Amino acid sequence: MAHAVGRRLSPFTYLNTDGRPHPVENSLATVTLVLGAVAALTAIWHGLHLISSYTGVVGVLTGAWAQMISATTGERFVAVIGMGAAAIGFYLGVAHGGFLPT
Repeated sequence: MAHAVGRRLSPFTYLNTDGRPHPVENSLATVTLVLGAVAALTAIWHGLHLISSYTGVVGVLTGAWAQMISATTGERFVAVIGMGAAAIGFYLGVAHGGFLPT
């Protein structure tokens, strides 16, 4: 059990399944997930269509880049979930009014 004492666990441990750190890839996947959550949650209200539209399009683009440079399956999983939520938020934001204030 002595070998477990010196081991530090980070929140990104589940993304680094190959045992090596990937700070850029982990950050992009996490940012994509956060942008997707913001876009999907703000798409519920019609008055927040600007936020959902812009965060949705940025989330989809960030997720696409995260997919291109991802190194592990965990990173791809988080990026795809974030991209899906961002796309839904983007589409609903555009349907509620789009990029222009109403």
